Formats: sequence, C-alpha cells, structure tokens
Amino acid sequence: MNHVYVEELGKHTGSEVTIRGWLYNKRIKGKIAFLLVRDGTGIVQCVASKADVGEAAFATCDKLSQESSLAVTGTVRADERSPGGVEIGLKKIEVIAEAAPDYPIQIQDVVPEIGFLMQHRHLWLRSRKQWAILRVRAEIIRAIRDFFDQRGFTLVDSPILTPAACEGTTTLFNVDYFDDKAYLTQSGQLYAEAAAMAMGKVYCFGPTFRAEKSKTRKHLTEFWMVEPEVAFLDLNGLMELMEQFVSHIVARCLERRKEELKVLERDTTKLEKVRPPFPRVHYNDAVEKIRKKGVEFPWGEDFGAPHEEALMTDYDRPVLVHRFPAAVKAFYMQPDPEDAKHAMACDCLAPEGYGEIIGGSQRIHDLKLLEQRIAEHQLPIEPFEWYLDLRRYGTVPHSGFGLGVERTVAWITGTEHIRECVPFPRMLYKIYP
Repeated sequence: MNHVYVEELGKHTGSEVTIRGWLYNKRIKGKIAFLLVRDGTGIVQCVASKADVGEAAFATCDKLSQESSLAVTGTVRADERSPGGVEIGLKKIEVIAEAAPDYPIQIQDVVPEIGFLMQHRHLWLRSRKQWAILRVRAEIIRAIRDFFDQRGFTLVDSPILTPAACEGTTTLFNVDYFDDKAYLTQSGQLYAEAAAMAMGKVYCFGPTFRAEKSKTRKHLTEFWMVEPEVAFLDLNGLMELMEQFVSHIVARCLERRKEELKVLERDTTKLEKVRPPFPRVHYNDAVEKIRKKGVEFPWGEDFGAPHEEALMTDYDRPVLVHRFPAAVKAFYMQPDPEDAKHAMACDCLAPEGYGEIIGGSQRIHDLKLLEQRIAEHQLPIEPFEWYLDLRRYGTVPHSGFGLGVERTVAWITGTEHIRECVPFPRMLYKIYP
C-alpha cells in the first residue's frame, strides 16, 4: 500500500493510502467513528463507518486509547473543514501497540499546571502547540544554516569544554577535567575569531551554558546559539548583517511554516513588518526614550526586561541599540573611537516584549588594549595567550554576534516562555526529564 505522510496528503486526493502514526483524539457518533491521527508531520481526520470497515474494526476504533500507535488505510478525499483540507475515508485499521488507558495528558478543556507538563515533557511534546513550536524551531535552524552557507561562511565547530571564561566568571559551570579544571562553554565566539583569521567569515552553532540563578521567562541554563564572525568587518557592517539575517529567518518561517503559525494563533501581520532597514538607536538616546516612558534608568547600566519593553513600545520591528557603556560589556569589545566610555557593541531587540535576541560587537584588535582589558576584568592571562596570539600575528578589525535560538523561536511563535522553545529545557533546579 502507498504509505504517505500527513503533510503530503493533499497530493493524493482520490488515492488509497496508508498513514502510520498515533491516535491523537477520537469521537464516536452512532455508527461513525472520527479518529484524529498524527504522524509527526501533521494531523488528519480518519472517518470510519461501521458499514465500510465491519463490526470488528469498528469495535477496535471504539476501544482505542489515546496515543495508541496504528496504521490506517483509506481513500484521501477533499474536505475544507478538516485540518489540511483533506480527510481519509477509512477502510482498514491495524493497531501496532495499544497505549495504556491512563495517558497523563488528556485532550481536555482544563489545562494542567505547567509544573505537571514540564515533568511530563517527554509526552507534552506530542500536543499540537508543542509540535508546532518545535517545527518552527527546526525551520529557524534550517534558515540560519542556509543564510550563512549561501553567503560563503564556513561552519566551524567550537569546543564545549573550555579553559577560561568568555562572558564572565560568575556564570560558569565547573567541570572536572582529569587533573585540570574546565568549564562548559558560555560562547564559541573566541574560537570563531581564531577561525575567522584563517577563513575570513565563519560561524559556529551549538549549545552554550550559563550558570545564572534566574527564573525569568527569558532564561535557560542550556541554550543554542549561532555565532558568525567576520574579518575586516566594522560595527556598521555588523548591524547590516544582523538585520539581513533576522529578516531572512522571519521571511522563511512565514513562507514555509504557515500551518504551524496558524496552530499557534500567531498574528503574522506583525511578522510581515520585519524587513530592513531596522531602526538604529544610540544607547544615550535609548536611555532618554526609556525615561520618557516613566521607567527609571540610570545611565551606565545594561538593559533589563522592563527597560527593553519600555523602549520597544514605539516600534513594530526589531531595533538595533548600539554603543553601550564599555563598563557593562565584555572585555573583548572595541571602545568607540569617538568616546571610549562606549563600546562598539550592538543588541538587536525584538518587538512585542521579547527583548534581546542578538548581542554583538566589533572586537578589540589591538594587542596592548586587549591585555589591558583582560587585566581590568581580573581575568588570568595564561588561558588567553592563544587568543592574544590572534593580535600578535596579523591582527585585523573584525566583528561578530550571537543569536539565541530559543529567544528567537519564542518571538516568532508568540510563545511567552522559552522553556517551550527547546525540546527538553534546562532551568534553575530543573533537569528532569
């Protein structure tokens, strides 16, 4: 029999096919059974009449428990009221494994507590909303790779275990490394800089770890980040790369994940406005805008969620805030040649309250200045000797940024908490399952 996936059914109208998947929900009405079957690519309604399938098969439909695995065979027919615009007129059903009757997450009007759902994350992934979020996530990751691959960037894999801090010593996970000390990586950036000096423009993509004791909806202790690094690129060029990159990701999701965004009830008219150029706001101007919104904010601090939200109320697309105070940024950021109190740094803030999705900067390329900054941040010099070599041997101005995948997924899908934007989230005191 012609086995097809649910997302392909529209191409098989009038044909007899077999779908293999799981029972998402069912409804029995007299001598007709309506089975919703999901296969990972979508959900299709299968209609079984007792006259067509016989007494035994109809009895099987009646007793099937939610999430039983099965194979169904029938004819595809158009139906505008059904998900995907088609349904299957059932002729045969084969039960592969009947699920236990006490499936913890029932289809119901009363939504379980989030703590319960997180404890059953391995099953919660099967719900329509979680399925749709992770399908969008997969599209975002595909779009990320395509963007850089098509523009001549080389993918480099940075190590997970590192000998030194990149973003600050207070958020490191310590790891015993034989007779030495190591840390889970906070960022692949320093290694991407080395690769950029060899290949011009590169990106690394992988998990990163921050030991922040934070319980906000925007924080995870393990998250995925993509980090491009480009030789001979200044801050202005970096901001152009940011807006092109973000616009590309959003456009791809609008093009290829319409059904998933519909499941999530996402207002896509807001995403359609995400096109370059993005507004560019100097840090000093951003501070004034925040204060005018009635939010107290002393000059010289980094933004928190309330400040980002206050600033973004006037914008319907991402904003590039640049030239943050050097004192609150990482040691490797180039000072502004016009005012050394500022760093040549830029954050990309998403609208609708989602805040920072990208942080980046032009890097310090002068050896003595970088040595000075390492000392000012009270970091040991020895673990950074290899990083300083990049300035000793053929240094050039260069820039890069990091985009957090989960925050980007949350914004594009309209999801409130990023714990739903990764298959198995790791948070403060949360490591199961």
